Amino acid sequence: MSQRLRFAMVGTRGVPALYGGFETAIEEIGSRLVERGHAVDVYCRNPGQDLRSHKGMRLINLPAVRKRSLETLSHSGLSVMHAVASRPDAVIVFNAANAPYLPLLKAARIPTAVHVDGLEWKREKWKGAGARYYKRAEEKAAASGLPLIADAQGIADYLLETYGLESHFLAYGAPILEPGYDRLSELGLEARAYHLVVARMEPENHVAQIVEGYVSSHHDHPLVVVGSAPYGDDYMARIRALADRGDVRLLGAVWDQDVLNQLYANSLSYVHGHSVGGTNPSLLRALGCGAPVTAYDVNFNREVTAGHASFFSDPQSVGEAMTADEKDPESAVERGSLGKTHASRAYRWDDVTDGYERLLLELANSKRR
Repeated sequence: MSQRLRFAMVGTRGVPALYGGFETAIEEIGSRLVERGHAVDVYCRNPGQDLRSHKGMRLINLPAVRKRSLETLSHSGLSVMHAVASRPDAVIVFNAANAPYLPLLKAARIPTAVHVDGLEWKREKWKGAGARYYKRAEEKAAASGLPLIADAQGIADYLLETYGLESHFLAYGAPILEPGYDRLSELGLEARAYHLVVARMEPENHVAQIVEGYVSSHHDHPLVVVGSAPYGDDYMARIRALADRGDVRLLGAVWDQDVLNQLYANSLSYVHGHSVGGTNPSLLRALGCGAPVTAYDVNFNREVTAGHASFFSDPQSVGEAMTADEKDPESAVERGSLGKTHASRAYRWDDVTDGYERLLLELANSKRR
């Protein structure tokens, strides 16, 4: 490649990736762009982080107001002003909530694309004024005239149906792993002898529904729940109350990636309750580890698994799915194997990076034309 350009990634917590899908995408895509000869600036909001670079990417750590409703917007505002001053060749703004700052980038004639994320306005934590803001911000992003990125075909279809706009469908990648099982004993677990949930404790991830389905039916194996509740104390209290009725093990956040990968890879079933996002990184990691997936029945999850999953829609059906896997573990393992093969072919980070690089080069070259 002859062009060596500088790109900026705005609107996330930044890297190293410790939190969610955006951060994982930036780490995987950004590091590959660096390997291809580009410079990548990543705007971060990680208090106390001393790193100036990570995997070849330049980290620009800026402050944020530590309040749920203001954290993203306050940090993104500072990031956009910094980007306007430093003038990268192209910018990707993650999260349509940052739409109020798009006019600044347009006025500065900095080529920009917007990753719209999932249907954020449907999330319970944003109900009321927050949901109205997210919906309006999504509308502003759609009206900006800037290229839009969708990480799932379902999101691309939604943008077309709702706003009449074509978007760039750029999914995430799946890590294809063989992590072993030697760390399970640290948690008192045995391979293929537990069910697993990995999620933030939020209503649209249906963790309470999963726990309710589990405790309402007989099971021989425990349900292991990994994840924190950064903004949902009431919802977490409901989950704890349900968990007390059965063998439910609430581990909280697990930051040791080796342990987490082994939990995925050795589960009898990975139960995925996410319902409003696009291509979910936890689901991709489960597929890449060969976990037998049981997913909440929405178009995003059917798309990502390509049908290599069981599906549920209420507590009864999720309990029945876990019971079925305990009765026929061989079929569960086969489901996981088929899912892993599918992920290894359909969700490759190198392919994802190809798509982002083409888009970024088009943006940069459009300015020159």
